[in-house]
Amino acid sequence: MFIILVYDVNEKRVNKVLKTCRKYLNWVQNSVLEGEISDANFRKLKSEISRIINKDEDSVIIYILRTTKYSDREIIGLEKGGESLFV
Repeated sequence: MFIILVYDVNEKRVNKVLKTCRKYLNWVQNSVLEGEISDANFRKLKSEISRIINKDEDSVIIYILRTTKYSDREIIGLEKGGESLFV
């Protein structure tokens, strides 16, 4: 599956969340990551994030795309982050 993960967490936890997410996904922009991920790794990622964040203060949104066949990506301005897997 292909996912896009967006997070808004307290400054104290930003680096931990980013480091965890980068083990599984590609960093695209501040607080945004994307990439192909297996079901098993998706479960691991969610579990690791749940242990880091404070659910009363922080927010993580995950968009799940079963296929990228009908998806496209367009960038206006500076492209941040690393290489993208988005097709």
